[in-house]
Amino acid sequence: MSSLAFFVAVACIGFVQGVLRHKDSANGFVKALEFKHRLRVCNAYPFASSLDVHRAQEKLTDSAMPYKACRDFNTPLKAGDKLEFKIGDASAGTFAVADLPNNDAVLLLVIHRHDQLSTAVSFESHVFANLLNAQVAVIDTYKGAAQSTPRIKDREDAKNSARSEDLRYSSIVAVNPGIYEVELDGTDGAVKSKSELVALNRESYVVLRVGVEAKNGPAYPQELVIFPKSDPSTLQSGAASKGLLAALVASIIAATGMW
Repeated sequence: MSSLAFFVAVACIGFVQGVLRHKDSANGFVKALEFKHRLRVCNAYPFASSLDVHRAQEKLTDSAMPYKACRDFNTPLKAGDKLEFKIGDASAGTFAVADLPNNDAVLLLVIHRHDQLSTAVSFESHVFANLLNAQVAVIDTYKGAAQSTPRIKDREDAKNSARSEDLRYSSIVAVNPGIYEVELDGTDGAVKSKSELVALNRESYVVLRVGVEAKNGPAYPQELVIFPKSDPSTLQSGAASKGLLAALVASIIAATGMW
C-alpha cells in the first residue's frame, strides 16, 4: 500500500521475496513452472470520468472503467511491469510490479482517493491465497468523517432469522457457500448501503467501502461495492440457508499478502 503525494505518482510494492530460476534446456525434460496470475482491478476513485488501464504501450481495458467498477484481466504480468491508470490522455497514477507470487493467484489492485483535499491517488493491493472456501477482502477506501461498520448476514427467509457478524476493514475472511447480504451500519443505526454477496467455493471476493467527503469538488456518498457477482444458480440446493458467516479470519491485509 502506498500513499501518493502527487496526482501522477508511482507505487512499487513486491509480492514476495525470492524467485524460482530454472535452466533452459532444448532437450531436457525439466520445464520452468508457469503460474496463472489473474489481475483484478477495482476503480474506487470517485470521479465523473472513467479510467483506462495500460501496461507499457498496451491498453488492457477494451472500454474505460467507471467509478465503482471492477474487472479481471488475464494478461500475463512479469516483475518490472508498470500499470498506468489514465483518464483520457492524462495519467492518474502508476503501480509498479516488483515480484510475483510463486503460485496461481488472484492479484487484487484497488485505486482510490488519497485524501479529501487533493486529487492524488493511492493503491491497495492483496494476493489471494489458494483456499477451498470463498475468500472476502474487506477494504475501506472512503475519505471523510462519516463512520460505518460493514456487517455480513444470512439472506433473510421465512424459515430462519438472519444471523449476522461485523466485518473488520483491512481483513480477509473465509465464508461457506451461500447467499449473504452485506450492509454498512452507520453510528446512528441507519443502513447506509447494502448489497448481495453470493459466495462460491474457491472464488475471491472484494467488499469495498467507497466515497469521499471532498473539501474541493463534488462529494460522493459512502457505498458498498462487491465483486464479483457470482451466479446463485450454481449453488447446491440448500447451501444458501445453511451457510455459516465469517468462518475463518485468514489474514490482515496490512501485514501479509501485499504485492
